[in-house]
Amino acid sequence: MLRLAVTSLVLLVGSEAWSQGRPNTTTITCSQAAGLVASQGAVVLGTGVYTYDRYVSGPSFCVRGETTEPAWIPTVDNPQCFAGYQCRQRFQRSG
Repeated sequence: MLRLAVTSLVLLVGSEAWSQGRPNTTTITCSQAAGLVASQGAVVLGTGVYTYDRYVSGPSFCVRGETTEPAWIPTVDNPQCFAGYQCRQRFQRSG
């Protein structure tokens, strides 16, 4: 049992995902932000100190019932950078 716990801990600490932070768009260029979205397909980007969201390269990264809308984010070189899209509900029910 101890061996399993130690192995799990080593795998968790040694993984790349553990050490990766969320990219902050205010410290990268517009082309870098757009390139991240395009290469990853879907990525969570920080857009300020306490703000972040998920950005996608197309509708195939959204769930059923969602569509895409253009996403404009602040970057170090462009306050209105088109980086990709965000998934939004296709139909909203009222009431």
